[in-house]
Amino acid sequence: MSRFSEKDKDRDVTVFGEKTRFNGVLKFTEELHIAGTFTGSIEAQGALVIRKGATCDVKFARAASIVVDGVVNGPLMAGDRIEMRTGSAVHGDISTSRLRIADGVAFDGSVEMMRANNGIDLFSTPGSVVKDRIRADDGR
Repeated sequence: MSRFSEKDKDRDVTVFGEKTRFNGVLKFTEELHIAGTFTGSIEAQGALVIRKGATCDVKFARAASIVVDGVVNGPLMAGDRIEMRTGSAVHGDISTSRLRIADGVAFDGSVEMMRANNGIDLFSTPGSVVKDRIRADDGR
């Protein structure tokens, strides 16, 4: 029996399996699930899912949305939302417009809440410019 539902058939979902080890730069537009080990950086326009048992050591991970069931070491930025599920661990700063942290999550880092979209394309604008724009909008 397939692990994907009927709605999954309408999306392009790429899965790096449990035995996959990847080191480098990932760029994608749809949805990526990591079940193995990843080291490097992620710059994506789609959804990123770090499955239970997966380990990601990132210079940074930037995506539209990020769901963490496994372990992430490094900063996360999501234009829409970040969700940390029970049993997951995130060691790094996060920036997002919506955040959900379940009970039983190990989190070590700071949180920066952004306004949704804020008139900025988060995927093509350097992080320093995004931060400057947010500070200017807040009058800081």
